Amino acid sequence: MGDVLAGIHATWEFEGDSVLIRFGRGIRAPKLFQALRERRVPHEALSSVTVSPGRRGTVVLHARVRPGADPLMDVAAGQLKDGYDPYRLVLPAGRETLAEYYAQELRGLLPEGGGDAGFRPRPAEAHLVAAPEAPLGFKAYDGRASFDGSEVSFRWSWTGASTAKWKAGDQTFRVGDLQGVEWRSPEGHDGYLRLVPRAFPPSGGPGAARAGLRGRAAGDEADRLSQPDHDPAAVVFGVGYGPVHESLPFAAAVLAAVRGGGARAQTPVPAVAAVAADPARSVADRIRQLGELHSAGLVTDEEFTSKKAQLLAEL
Repeated sequence: MGDVLAGIHATWEFEGDSVLIRFGRGIRAPKLFQALRERRVPHEALSSVTVSPGRRGTVVLHARVRPGADPLMDVAAGQLKDGYDPYRLVLPAGRETLAEYYAQELRGLLPEGGGDAGFRPRPAEAHLVAAPEAPLGFKAYDGRASFDGSEVSFRWSWTGASTAKWKAGDQTFRVGDLQGVEWRSPEGHDGYLRLVPRAFPPSGGPGAARAGLRGRAAGDEADRLSQPDHDPAAVVFGVGYGPVHESLPFAAAVLAAVRGGGARAQTPVPAVAAVAADPARSVADRIRQLGELHSAGLVTDEEFTSKKAQLLAEL
């Protein structure tokens, strides 16, 4: 498509094989967006695209990614609030037609069945969206976590760490010895980040290990270690400790390293070939949609003329 769509706190740049999301750095932009800066999302990483009304008359263009395609969203596991979702582009009021135009363009690039009600996308075989780059670190309630790309280190705080963690000592985990990462949002009352060693099966989701052992006796060692504040493979959050914009990118980077280093290289494909097998029909449809935007006053005369010339040149 080659177009740029500017929204509130983010801009989407539509390229031949991907969408480049550039996040705002202003004081009002969510801190997670400021930390991410930008993300390149291949079309094959997407499962659906929708348009819906937002708050105060705004319009929301929302893309969803396939399971396994983005380590950030895999770790978040549905815990992000709408305002922190990096795949929601909020447009000013009156941009419904524009949002529908781009949504339709993206839907044409999705796998067959994408966007249909009840459609279940096939999980990605590897990460398609790159994770934040190491080194990364943040301060948790009971210690400081750091990741250099190959090892994760926990250094306990004398004011917050439990006796169990002090006895275990500072911890260092090699990526090759891990099989997963659990992240529970610090915006809840029991947020934490837990590393899952290969010697132990993952708990199946945030807090699942703790819930599964809760009924055992209080003196049971397994139950005690299942609690993040006693587990040397976990750090716990608190008010002002392990905020989303620090701990979530950290967890995503570790997960990407555990699963093999993040997004694989993408092979560019021509935009017209990606849209449809019949280039002439695709261009005709896009010119018609462009004309509708022009008639609605959402595109200036100059923009209409320039874009129309670009489309005709594709024939």
